Amino acid sequence: MLYAILCYAHEETVFAWSKEEEAAVMEKLYAVQEPLAKAGKLGPVGRLMPTTAATTVRKGKDEALVIDGPFAETKEALLGFYVVDFDTLDEAVAFSKQLSSVNPGSTSYEIRPFYVFRPGDAAS
Repeated sequence: MLYAILCYAHEETVFAWSKEEEAAVMEKLYAVQEPLAKAGKLGPVGRLMPTTAATTVRKGKDEALVIDGPFAETKEALLGFYVVDFDTLDEAVAFSKQLSSVNPGSTSYEIRPFYVFRPGDAAS
């Protein structure tokens, strides 16, 4: 089953990392990801830009409204995601725990099974 693992963190902390801090975190995350990639079970992994770069399209009464910036004030923001293929939720939880163990600070991971409606090729 495909799972989306959604990564939430305090964006002001993550985007304040120095290049060296960023490189150290990414090296640890890549080490956790690598076995999954070699097994062909790791799909796209991405980091979202800060919420200040967001644009929200919200359905209005007569037409869609376009709003600059984030749609809500939160302490933790959705900053990234993983697409993974596991046989069980327990495997997804174990992988998320590994990610959590090497990611500094207050980070949480939300795991959601999902279905692909159209695979697309935009990221390839």
